[in-house]
Amino acid sequence: MKVTFNYGIKTYSGTLDEMTYGAFRNGNLCIGRRYVFPTLTDQNTEMGTIGKNLAGIFSKATEDYKEDLRVYAMRNAKQNVKKNKLAPSAYALFIKMMFAWAKENPSTVDLKTIDIEDIRSTTAPVKRIADAIDNLYLKKVRDYDELINEM
Repeated sequence: MKVTFNYGIKTYSGTLDEMTYGAFRNGNLCIGRRYVFPTLTDQNTEMGTIGKNLAGIFSKATEDYKEDLRVYAMRNAKQNVKKNKLAPSAYALFIKMMFAWAKENPSTVDLKTIDIEDIRSTTAPVKRIADAIDNLYLKKVRDYDELINEM
């Protein structure tokens, strides 16, 4: 249904009071509908399990490793991200790197069950940021070979 607001408000995008609103036509049209909670799927459950597992791995990583990730995120923001775009955080880059590693090694890397000890006990290329860059899981930045602290 077409929605009209008071007090000079033309449109609104988001959910408020069990209604979802959308702004269209450059902010000149607002359409509202009743909010319906989406049905959870197996994909939702799987991504939730992976997300919790990766958060646990990240929390157990050494502070030096996390600092290397922060340094990489800062350099990546300056060297690889356009000025008008939001640069990904260190944690977002960690998630990206882990998914890239799992995609390249689907038979040996299961992000739902892998733990930090599995990573530390092998020659996993995500154990150090420099190795992840060498394996193209992350974009190159200047002086990336300094980022050698292990997970």
